[in-house]
Amino acid sequence: MARFAIVVEYVGTNYAGSQIQPDRITIQSELEKALSTLILGGKNPPRIKSIFSGRTDAGVHSKGQVVHFDSEKPIVASRFLNSINGLLPDDISVKSIQQVDDNFHAQLSARYRVYQYKIVNRAIRSVWDAHSLLVREPLDLKRMNRSLSYLIGEHDFTSFKSAKATSPAKDCIVYKAECTKNGDFITIEIAANRFLYNMVRSIVGTLLMIEHNKFEPELMKQVLESKDRRFAGPTISPDGLTLIEVGYQPYQNS
Repeated sequence: MARFAIVVEYVGTNYAGSQIQPDRITIQSELEKALSTLILGGKNPPRIKSIFSGRTDAGVHSKGQVVHFDSEKPIVASRFLNSINGLLPDDISVKSIQQVDDNFHAQLSARYRVYQYKIVNRAIRSVWDAHSLLVREPLDLKRMNRSLSYLIGEHDFTSFKSAKATSPAKDCIVYKAECTKNGDFITIEIAANRFLYNMVRSIVGTLLMIEHNKFEPELMKQVLESKDRRFAGPTISPDGLTLIEVGYQPYQNS
């Protein structure tokens, strides 16, 4: 039995999240179906179980989801990639594969994750704005970065955690939280050791609440320290959110 790690890309618009769910189409259900067909063959092959580095919500995308699985059959990387991508839907693809140590665990071995949220900041929408949130009012990048700076470090992020979350986890270490602008597009990038349910979308919602109402950026610090979801902004649309990278070495800020 050998263990393999793959990096999976997907557009999450048509899926009920990454994690497998009864009677719903998810990234994991489609990936496991393709893996089982490719590796085991036959009409109804046994399911090959996959472990994701973390869960992404319905509508969230990925450029760097790491997944591991075990296989008794040998795998040739070049053949595997062409074959698996031929079996997967057009909005899911595998971009790399490597054999890893048996102790490797896509979720438990991960040291950090990086998410980006895309905003297009202009008055008029464009057909090319897909997977970005249109914000018509002008946004102040300097103020936004001041707001985000209060999130860096180890904190209790209860204020940005969904009330529907089942995990008791609340503490995260944020290594990077900043936004950059290229033309009309603003990219908010947050790197952390882990993320709580709806955390990034709630942070972006709070950031926009501060900007729309011209509150002082220090309000982000007050919301964080309140440890109360009621003081944060709304949970923003998932369509602008993408998992960019999962790292297995200590985070290095570029």
